Amino acid sequence: MQVEINGKSEDITEATLEELCKRYLDLPTVIATAVNGTFITVHERAELILQPGDKIEILSPRQGG
Repeated sequence: MQVEINGKSEDITEATLEELCKRYLDLPTVIATAVNGTFITVHERAELILQPGDKIEILSPRQGG
């Protein structure tokens, strides 16, 4: 299914946001996620079923300034 991840079109097979986070990250709990502009908590990721065309943001904290 085609979705947009951090502004880039991607073809994915994962059904949930949690599965997608595990595919891309070693520690998927240490990130912030949003789908279609709505913040998704770590507890909601397993229940959120991704749909074609979803716009997903996956952000990790960075240090510095």
